Amino acid sequence: MQPDSTNLLEKIGLKIPPIGFYDAPDTGPFGPLVKPKPGVWACTFAFYKQWLLGKTLHITKENFGCGGAGYWLCGVVTRSREDFVKFLVDDEGLKSSHSLMNQWLDHRKGYEQEHPHLLIGPLREDQYEYLRSVTFYVNPDQLGLLMLGAQYNSAPGEPPPVITPFGSGCSQLVALFEDLSIPQAAVGATDIAMRRYIDPDLLAFTVTRPMYEQLCGLGEESFLYKPFWKNLMKARGVTDLQE
Repeated sequence: MQPDSTNLLEKIGLKIPPIGFYDAPDTGPFGPLVKPKPGVWACTFAFYKQWLLGKTLHITKENFGCGGAGYWLCGVVTRSREDFVKFLVDDEGLKSSHSLMNQWLDHRKGYEQEHPHLLIGPLREDQYEYLRSVTFYVNPDQLGLLMLGAQYNSAPGEPPPVITPFGSGCSQLVALFEDLSIPQAAVGATDIAMRRYIDPDLLAFTVTRPMYEQLCGLGEESFLYKPFWKNLMKARGVTDLQE
């Protein structure tokens, strides 16, 4: 059952709705849908404003919009490894050498799609079993608070509760988590190629489903209800947050 995020969103003053990444057998429950135009390049985040309007991006192995999304989300290889590395290093300048980029690609594998349809858009309570990650688009203050929430139940020696992985914006939505079954978060929207599609003061905080449940479960004994957050909001001139 999908946890209720209402209290969390109200406490942190988040007006932008969380966005879900789904791997589902059927698109019916996710309408209205938007899709990339077949054969036409389109960044996944070109649909960001459509998500805020309640629409869901539908991508498949046959229609994914961008070669990066095809590779990282759908497991589709659109160019040879050599050409891919040349593009990332020589054209985009994302690593200092071909060797380093090859090492990184050897280490980072794409998301393994389970169902025919990948869907990115508003949360659907009745589709929780197909939810793979949730992304909050937040300002720096809200990012700090959610990072505290991610650390709240974390003990030394456990997998890091927050990661800041190098990768494309779409890969940061799901592919760069090594294990989606553990509570973990990733700071995303750090890919400068996709940032033109979102507001300049926003970053992404993407969480696995277990971490989403943890954040939604923060209680009155947590920092969410203590003076630090209240004082920060007062300093920002925010007076309409839930008490």
